[in-house]
Amino acid sequence: MQTLETISSEAALADAIALIYNEHEYLRQGVAFEQLAVLIAPLERAQRIFLMGMGRSGFMMQALGMRLMHLGFDVHMVGETTAPAITKGDVLLAGSGSGSTTSIVNAAKTAKREGAAVLCFTTNMESLLADLADVVVVLPAAQKNRQEAEVSQQYAGSLFEQALLLYGDALIQLLWNKGGKTADQLWQRHANLE
Repeated sequence: MQTLETISSEAALADAIALIYNEHEYLRQGVAFEQLAVLIAPLERAQRIFLMGMGRSGFMMQALGMRLMHLGFDVHMVGETTAPAITKGDVLLAGSGSGSTTSIVNAAKTAKREGAAVLCFTTNMESLLADLADVVVVLPAAQKNRQEAEVSQQYAGSLFEQALLLYGDALIQLLWNKGGKTADQLWQRHANLE
């Protein structure tokens, strides 16, 4: 038997998911898909792809890295002990809402110094990271340290972090379709030490 509290919680959850979907629809209308499309060529040309993000953004970049690996790219997460040195011909793909996270900006500076390309997802076109990047994809979400209710009613950088996953998966879908590999071929690269 449902109680009033359960019914109230169900309605609140339905409202929360509607809010999140609505925010993503609004964000989708503000995304410049030509920016996203420009990521394709440098990723396809890269000898190796290094990914970086901090906090929840870092988790979303790990998810993107996993799918790039499934597609057959040579992928490394910055900060992992097995990540090699970045060099010319490599790509650093970073996700930072603010575009000012010190460790990410420093990694971008190192990548540029070594001759690697820098690509980024951010909310802030005026950021240090955007200034360093060869390709910038602006996801018009609220920054985690600026509660902008007109942009997002979710806490901190949630909308940006969710958008990283969605637009990263869109990128994967396009690369997969271009590559012509079957799901079975991709599955051969899926982790079997789980």
